[in-house]
Amino acid sequence: MTSHDPIVIAGGGVGGLSAALALAGIGRASLVIERAPAFREVGAGLQLAPNACRILRNWGALELLTGAAVAPEMVRIRRGVDGADLAKLQLKNAEQRWGAPYVNVHRADLLSALLEQARKSELIEIRSGSALTGFIEDERGVAVTYRCDGEIRRAAGSALIGADGLRSLVRSRLHGDANDKPVYTGHTAWRTVIPADDLPEPMRRPASNLWLGERAHLVHYPLRAGKVINVVALVEDSWRGEGEGADFWDNHGDSKFLLNRFKSWTREALDLIGASESWLRWPMFDRPPLESFSRGRAALLGDAAHPMLPYLAQGAAQAIEDAQALATALAARPDDAAAALADYSAARKTRASRIQQASRKQGEIYHLSGFKAFARDMVLRASGSNRLLARQDWIYSI
Repeated sequence: MTSHDPIVIAGGGVGGLSAALALAGIGRASLVIERAPAFREVGAGLQLAPNACRILRNWGALELLTGAAVAPEMVRIRRGVDGADLAKLQLKNAEQRWGAPYVNVHRADLLSALLEQARKSELIEIRSGSALTGFIEDERGVAVTYRCDGEIRRAAGSALIGADGLRSLVRSRLHGDANDKPVYTGHTAWRTVIPADDLPEPMRRPASNLWLGERAHLVHYPLRAGKVINVVALVEDSWRGEGEGADFWDNHGDSKFLLNRFKSWTREALDLIGASESWLRWPMFDRPPLESFSRGRAALLGDAAHPMLPYLAQGAAQAIEDAQALATALAARPDDAAAALADYSAARKTRASRIQQASRKQGEIYHLSGFKAFARDMVLRASGSNRLLARQDWIYSI
């Protein structure tokens, strides 16, 4: 097989569609295999930092989010028990500081923008309702099997990219280590979207809000031109449930649990939580870092390579960065897919792993209690906006 053969991409989410767009940008064809029968509206809000927006702009996808995305004027950090302000990080000059905007979008809107761009390209083929079942690779290329309409079908390409999420089949075949399994972190995210008209004016302002508390925190910000408010409550708990194959986006939760869990918090926060009775529970899993994101003509991308806990809001952004790095590596070695994928892995592993680890650490900081929480709050208050923003430069300015 040659560089003219398509690159097979397992997974049609943010990572998979990003990979297809990046590859089309260098003139490479791709075949995206997506198990969902249709691209439906799942998930909730995403905070897209400048490192992601810069790449989306280059693909022509960022402009498609105009009207749906909300550019927050600040990140407001507050203490949960009394609502006291700890810090306000000004984002009005995000474009000037980092070379691209900082926006909040609904995950479905981002997927729609990526899908719209993908469908414009003759180099991208998307087969939905198709679940990868296996693959083999050798020095000539890859051959994959997938289930569609109850039948096993086959496809071939010059390489395989596993953008198939936390429970990646591609990862399990590349790295058969018994210890390389998704592990529950002890944290669960509760998500809801509330009509903006159901909330008081302060909750509707264009800001990303972060409330800190003991073993829990709360995030909320407007989406879709301010018409809805995305709310995420993240708590440490002893969740026990189905592991393999669980569809976390459809795992409904009882709002009474949340009201009880946050009962010591300020009334403003409780009113926000109580404004919705429809919550989805998302138990958060993690996987150990990998030594390499590739082997031969197969490679991993996004959560399949480095699942990100949400505490730095970099999950989607890092998948988008992966896609751009993948295209760069393949453009440099168009006739040697295995070497290109090894270059991609080398280019991405250090940065992605560092952000993966930093996200874990940030969650610990958010959930501190006692004297450690007091010290954290004092540091936040004393630091000021510019100093706190400077801590993100290494992530946003790439």
